[in-house]
Amino acid sequence: MISSLAKSVVHRVGREYCMAVCKSEFEAQQYKRTNERPIELRFTFECITDTCPKTVLDVGTGTSPLPALIRYSGITTSAVDNIEDYWTTGMFNRHFHVRNEDATRRLSGQFDLVTCISVLEHIQTSDLAVKNMLSVVAPGGHLVLTHPYNETFYCENAYKLSGAGYGQDAPYVFQIYSRRELDRWFPAPQFRIVRQEYWQVFSGDYWTSGNWLRPPVRVNREDRHHLTCLLVRKEE
Repeated sequence: MISSLAKSVVHRVGREYCMAVCKSEFEAQQYKRTNERPIELRFTFECITDTCPKTVLDVGTGTSPLPALIRYSGITTSAVDNIEDYWTTGMFNRHFHVRNEDATRRLSGQFDLVTCISVLEHIQTSDLAVKNMLSVVAPGGHLVLTHPYNETFYCENAYKLSGAGYGQDAPYVFQIYSRRELDRWFPAPQFRIVRQEYWQVFSGDYWTSGNWLRPPVRVNREDRHHLTCLLVRKEE
Protein backbone atom coordinates (compact mmCIF):
# COMPACT_ATOMS: atom_id res chain seq x y z
CA MET A 1 0.00 0.00 0.00
CA ILE A 2 1.13 3.54 -0.68
CA SER A 3 1.79 5.42 2.54
CA SER A 4 0.06 8.69 3.31
CA LEU A 5 3.43 10.45 3.12
CA ALA A 6 4.09 9.09 -0.38
CA LYS A 7 0.63 10.18 -1.50
CA SER A 8 1.22 13.64 -0.09
CA VAL A 9 4.50 13.95 -1.98
CA VAL A 10 2.96 12.75 -5.25
CA HIS A 11 0.03 15.14 -4.89
CA ARG A 12 2.32 18.08 -4.12
CA VAL A 13 4.57 17.37 -7.10
CA GLY A 14 1.49 16.93 -9.33
CA ARG A 15 0.00 20.24 -8.19
CA GLU A 16 3.28 22.07 -8.73
CA TYR A 17 3.59 20.62 -12.25
CA CYS A 18 0.02 21.62 -13.13
CA MET A 19 0.60 25.11 -11.75
CA ALA A 20 3.77 25.45 -13.83
CA VAL A 21 1.96 24.36 -17.02
CA CYS A 22 -0.94 26.75 -16.36
CA LYS A 23 1.44 29.62 -15.69
CA SER A 24 3.42 28.89 -18.87
CA GLU A 25 0.24 28.84 -20.96
CA PHE A 26 -0.99 32.03 -19.29
CA GLU A 27 2.23 33.85 -20.09
CA ALA A 28 2.23 32.59 -23.69
CA GLN A 29 -1.26 33.90 -24.54
CA GLN A 30 -1.68 35.83 -27.78
CA TYR A 31 -5.00 37.13 -29.03
CA LYS A 32 -6.00 35.79 -32.47
CA ARG A 33 -9.77 36.15 -32.67
CA THR A 34 -12.89 35.54 -30.64
CA ASN A 35 -14.61 32.42 -31.95
CA GLU A 36 -18.25 31.32 -31.82
CA ARG A 37 -18.01 29.73 -28.38
CA PRO A 38 -19.55 32.68 -26.44
CA ILE A 39 -22.71 32.30 -28.53
CA GLU A 40 -22.88 28.55 -28.03
CA LEU A 41 -22.07 28.46 -24.32
CA ARG A 42 -24.58 31.21 -23.54
CA PHE A 43 -27.23 29.24 -25.44
CA THR A 44 -26.29 26.00 -23.67
CA PHE A 45 -26.60 27.44 -20.18
CA GLU A 46 -29.86 29.19 -21.03
CA CYS A 47 -31.21 25.79 -22.09
CA ILE A 48 -29.93 24.22 -18.87
CA THR A 49 -31.64 26.99 -16.91
CA ASP A 50 -34.94 26.43 -18.72
CA THR A 51 -34.98 22.60 -18.73
CA CYS A 52 -33.47 21.97 -15.26
CA PRO A 53 -31.79 18.63 -16.05
CA LYS A 54 -30.44 16.45 -13.26
CA THR A 55 -28.12 14.51 -15.57
CA VAL A 56 -26.13 15.80 -18.58
CA LEU A 57 -23.88 14.12 -21.14
CA ASP A 58 -21.47 16.23 -23.20
CA VAL A 59 -20.49 14.56 -26.49
CA GLY A 60 -17.19 15.39 -28.18
CA THR A 61 -15.75 17.25 -25.21
CA GLY A 62 -12.11 17.28 -26.30
CA THR A 63 -10.18 19.64 -24.04
CA SER A 64 -13.19 21.87 -23.32
CA PRO A 65 -14.05 22.88 -19.72
CA LEU A 66 -17.78 22.70 -20.52
CA PRO A 67 -18.62 19.54 -18.51
CA ALA A 68 -16.72 20.93 -15.52
CA LEU A 69 -18.80 24.12 -15.70
CA ILE A 70 -22.02 22.11 -15.93
CA ARG A 71 -20.95 20.01 -12.94
CA TYR A 72 -20.10 23.25 -11.12
CA SER A 73 -23.79 24.10 -11.52
CA GLY A 74 -24.65 21.08 -9.34
CA ILE A 75 -25.69 18.74 -12.16
CA THR A 76 -24.50 15.13 -12.43
CA THR A 77 -22.36 15.31 -15.56
CA SER A 78 -20.63 12.87 -17.92
CA ALA A 79 -18.38 13.52 -20.91
CA VAL A 80 -17.30 11.38 -23.88
CA ASP A 81 -15.07 11.71 -26.92
CA ASN A 82 -13.56 9.50 -29.58
CA ILE A 83 -10.14 9.73 -27.98
CA GLU A 84 -8.35 6.89 -29.75
CA ASP A 85 -9.45 7.54 -33.34
CA TYR A 86 -10.07 11.27 -33.68
CA TRP A 87 -7.27 12.47 -31.40
CA THR A 88 -4.47 10.61 -33.17
CA THR A 89 -1.74 12.01 -30.91
CA GLY A 90 -3.74 11.52 -27.72
CA MET A 91 -5.94 13.85 -25.70
CA PHE A 92 -6.11 14.78 -22.02
CA ASN A 93 -8.77 17.03 -20.53
CA ARG A 94 -7.40 18.77 -17.46
CA HIS A 95 -10.87 19.96 -16.41
CA PHE A 96 -12.92 16.76 -16.35
CA HIS A 97 -12.83 12.99 -16.81
CA VAL A 98 -13.70 12.14 -20.44
CA ARG A 99 -14.68 8.56 -21.31
CA ASN A 100 -13.53 7.07 -24.60
CA GLU A 101 -16.80 6.54 -26.51
CA ASP A 102 -17.42 7.08 -30.21
CA ALA A 103 -20.79 8.69 -30.89
CA THR A 104 -20.98 6.98 -34.29
CA ARG A 105 -20.76 3.52 -32.69
CA ARG A 106 -22.37 3.49 -29.27
CA LEU A 107 -23.20 5.73 -26.34
CA SER A 108 -24.13 4.38 -22.92
CA GLY A 109 -26.48 5.59 -20.20
CA GLN A 110 -29.56 7.79 -20.19
CA PHE A 111 -29.59 11.53 -19.58
CA ASP A 112 -32.03 14.39 -19.16
CA LEU A 113 -29.91 16.56 -21.47
CA VAL A 114 -27.22 15.81 -24.05
CA THR A 115 -24.97 18.58 -25.36
CA CYS A 116 -22.88 18.53 -28.54
CA ILE A 117 -21.16 21.87 -29.12
CA SER A 118 -19.34 22.54 -32.41
CA VAL A 119 -18.53 18.87 -32.92
CA LEU A 120 -21.00 17.43 -35.41
CA GLU A 121 -19.54 19.29 -38.39
CA HIS A 122 -16.40 17.17 -38.09
CA ILE A 123 -18.25 13.81 -38.04
CA GLN A 124 -18.77 12.45 -41.55
CA THR A 125 -21.40 9.89 -40.44
CA SER A 126 -23.39 12.59 -38.68
CA ASP A 127 -26.77 10.86 -39.10
CA LEU A 128 -25.52 7.95 -37.00
CA ALA A 129 -24.00 10.24 -34.39
CA VAL A 130 -27.28 12.15 -33.97
CA LYS A 131 -29.25 8.90 -33.78
CA ASN A 132 -26.98 7.59 -31.02
CA MET A 133 -27.15 10.85 -29.08
CA LEU A 134 -30.94 10.84 -29.22
CA SER A 135 -30.96 7.21 -28.07
CA VAL A 136 -29.51 8.23 -24.68
CA VAL A 137 -31.85 11.20 -24.19
CA ALA A 138 -34.53 10.22 -21.69
CA PRO A 139 -38.17 10.61 -22.81
CA GLY A 140 -39.09 14.22 -22.15
CA GLY A 141 -35.40 15.16 -22.23
CA HIS A 142 -33.50 17.41 -24.60
CA LEU A 143 -30.55 17.67 -26.97
CA VAL A 144 -28.54 20.90 -27.32
CA LEU A 145 -26.76 21.01 -30.67
CA THR A 146 -24.69 23.76 -32.30
CA HIS A 147 -22.99 23.66 -35.69
CA PRO A 148 -22.42 25.61 -38.93
CA TYR A 149 -25.68 26.04 -40.80
CA ASN A 150 -27.31 27.34 -43.95
CA GLU A 151 -31.07 27.04 -44.28
CA THR A 152 -31.02 25.79 -47.88
CA PHE A 153 -27.47 24.65 -48.61
CA TYR A 154 -25.56 21.59 -47.37
CA CYS A 155 -21.79 21.52 -47.88
CA GLU A 156 -19.67 18.43 -47.21
CA ASN A 157 -16.57 20.52 -46.48
CA ALA A 158 -16.60 24.31 -46.16
CA TYR A 159 -12.81 24.37 -46.19
CA LYS A 160 -12.92 23.33 -49.87
CA LEU A 161 -15.28 26.09 -50.97
CA SER A 162 -13.96 28.76 -53.28
CA GLY A 163 -12.98 31.75 -51.18
CA ALA A 164 -12.61 29.82 -47.92
CA GLY A 165 -10.58 31.95 -45.54
CA TYR A 166 -8.81 29.11 -43.77
CA GLY A 167 -8.82 25.36 -43.11
CA GLN A 168 -7.56 24.10 -46.48
CA ASP A 169 -4.94 21.92 -44.76
CA ALA A 170 -7.17 20.69 -41.94
CA PRO A 171 -7.11 16.87 -41.49
CA TYR A 172 -10.88 16.78 -40.87
CA VAL A 173 -14.01 17.84 -42.73
CA PHE A 174 -16.08 20.88 -41.83
CA GLN A 175 -19.69 20.35 -42.87
CA ILE A 176 -22.39 22.98 -43.17
CA TYR A 177 -25.80 21.50 -42.40
CA SER A 178 -29.20 22.61 -43.69
CA ARG A 179 -32.92 22.27 -42.99
CA ARG A 180 -32.95 18.99 -44.89
CA GLU A 181 -30.60 17.41 -42.34
CA LEU A 182 -32.62 18.74 -39.41
CA ASP A 183 -35.83 17.29 -40.85
CA ARG A 184 -34.11 13.93 -41.27
CA TRP A 185 -32.57 13.92 -37.79
CA PHE A 186 -35.64 15.06 -35.86
CA PRO A 187 -38.79 13.52 -37.37
CA ALA A 188 -42.13 14.51 -35.85
CA PRO A 189 -43.88 13.62 -33.64
CA GLN A 190 -41.09 11.86 -31.73
CA PHE A 191 -38.84 14.92 -31.75
CA ARG A 192 -39.53 18.63 -31.72
CA ILE A 193 -37.24 21.63 -32.19
CA VAL A 194 -38.36 23.92 -29.39
CA ARG A 195 -35.76 26.62 -29.90
CA GLN A 196 -33.49 27.59 -32.79
CA GLU A 197 -31.18 30.57 -33.15
CA TYR A 198 -29.47 31.81 -36.32
CA TRP A 199 -26.21 33.76 -36.22
CA GLN A 200 -24.25 35.66 -38.83
CA VAL A 201 -20.55 35.44 -37.95
CA PHE A 202 -18.89 36.15 -41.32
CA SER A 203 -19.36 38.89 -43.88
CA GLY A 204 -19.48 36.36 -46.75
CA ASP A 205 -22.12 33.82 -47.69
CA TYR A 206 -20.59 30.71 -46.09
CA TRP A 207 -18.44 29.69 -43.17
CA THR A 208 -14.89 31.15 -43.45
CA SER A 209 -15.86 33.39 -46.40
CA GLY A 210 -15.24 37.09 -45.86
CA ASN A 211 -14.29 38.56 -42.51
CA TRP A 212 -15.31 37.63 -38.98
CA LEU A 213 -18.00 40.01 -37.74
CA ARG A 214 -17.24 41.91 -34.55
CA PRO A 215 -19.67 41.46 -32.91
CA PRO A 216 -21.62 38.59 -34.51
CA VAL A 217 -25.26 39.29 -35.26
CA ARG A 218 -28.29 37.24 -34.27
CA VAL A 219 -30.57 37.16 -37.31
CA ASN A 220 -33.79 35.63 -38.60
CA ARG A 221 -34.13 32.45 -40.61
CA GLU A 222 -34.49 34.43 -43.85
CA ASP A 223 -31.28 36.42 -43.31
CA ARG A 224 -27.72 35.42 -44.14
CA HIS A 225 -26.44 33.15 -41.39
CA HIS A 226 -23.60 30.75 -40.67
CA LEU A 227 -24.29 29.15 -37.28
CA THR A 228 -27.32 27.63 -35.59
CA CYS A 229 -28.04 26.67 -31.99
CA LEU A 230 -30.79 24.11 -31.39
CA LEU A 231 -32.77 22.80 -28.43
CA VAL A 232 -34.55 19.58 -29.40
CA ARG A 233 -37.09 17.79 -27.20
CA LYS A 234 -37.60 14.03 -27.23
CA GLU A 235 -41.29 13.57 -26.62
CA GLU A 236 -42.52 11.18 -23.93
